Amino acid sequence: MSTLQVAKTVDAKGLSCPMPIVKTAQAIKEMPSGALLEVLATDAGSQKDFVAWAKSTGNELVEQTTDAGVFRFILRKK
Repeated sequence: MSTLQVAKTVDAKGLSCPMPIVKTAQAIKEMPSGALLEVLATDAGSQKDFVAWAKSTGNELVEQTTDAGVFRFILRKK
């Protein structure tokens, strides 16, 4: 398990595309630059969605893991 200092967590479990990305975009707007955001999602499509979203927004996808059907993403705000 990671020892990164997460500033905020978005629980997007049970939500379908595009809602995990929408909730993430809303949450990261409120955070200072460099802060870490953890997102938990169950939509399998979110794996490729978060890679693409991070690339298009300039935010860094620091970590991506899966545990028992829950996808965990750690993003660093640009």
